[in-house]
Amino acid sequence: MPAYTQGKPAAADAFKLSSNENPFPPHPAVLAAIRDLDINRYPDASALAVRERLAARHGVTTDEVVVGAGSVSVLSQLISAAAGAGDEVVHAWRSFEAYPGLITVAGALGVRVPLTEDARHDLPAMRDAITDRTRVLIICSPNNPTGTVVGAEEFAELMAAVPPSLLVVLDEAYAEFVRDSSAVDGAALLRRYPNLVVLRTFSKAYGLAGLRVGYGIGPAPILDAARSAAIPLSVTEAAQRAVLAALDVEDELLENVGVLAERCARVQEALREQGWDVPVSQGNFVWLPTGDGTSRIADALGAAGLVVRAFPPEGIRVSIGEEESVATLLRICGEVVGTL
Repeated sequence: MPAYTQGKPAAADAFKLSSNENPFPPHPAVLAAIRDLDINRYPDASALAVRERLAARHGVTTDEVVVGAGSVSVLSQLISAAAGAGDEVVHAWRSFEAYPGLITVAGALGVRVPLTEDARHDLPAMRDAITDRTRVLIICSPNNPTGTVVGAEEFAELMAAVPPSLLVVLDEAYAEFVRDSSAVDGAALLRRYPNLVVLRTFSKAYGLAGLRVGYGIGPAPILDAARSAAIPLSVTEAAQRAVLAALDVEDELLENVGVLAERCARVQEALREQGWDVPVSQGNFVWLPTGDGTSRIADALGAAGLVVRAFPPEGIRVSIGEEESVATLLRICGEVVGTL
């Protein structure tokens, strides 16, 4: 199996648009919080202070919150706890490229359900893919790398149709960027379904990607199983302190998110005017359906100082980064759109 490959780094005179990172610098309050750490001591293994803060926010108990080294770490714990040899995990494709690896490592079989023509989750097809061997169903909204969202109504229809014993994981790593009021909101569903776990992260909107901290919210018995499958002490003291500080200045951080969401919408509109058939993205990235031209166009963008994430032969994911990168992005895209 191929190893997970992260977005390529960028030279000092280039823009890194390959990892969906938040381009704004760390908030001074966050930097102050992680200064002068006693790194010779272990962190709180349960991240209790963070769980208390998140539990109060979402109206749940601390046992209904699990914190991990990024939301993908929590997902790995859930898959390992729920699925093993002979079991199946259903997910959309293309979606987050870490999913197949996590499933394989757990010993299970991944069942990939193709996206629709407009790059969205095909929920009826995903429902039909469920068998008596299916243990986990993963829904990614907004979907990485296409940015499309699952609607609240269609998600409710899906949940009504799946067995209540099937673990459904709603991966909402980019939830804070969503501006579509019809999109599913996992935080509003926490008490409604006994088989649903919602994943969130502090890597994107809160700008803590380098500290690796995310969380899951759901029924305590399911999260207890996830905790049993965790690597102990994987959430560092620096990460826990940074989260608490970020939540204290959340309004300022979400202002930056609003700037990125507006910038993303502006880029999409400009791309469509150029003739690109880009799906509506509610993340901090856009998807270019470049097909067989993927590698060639990624190279052209790279030569212009824009490091992007290419998925040959399907398309290119471009993170919304610094404002200074936008003009170059649109110039190169305008030049190559006629070559597809």
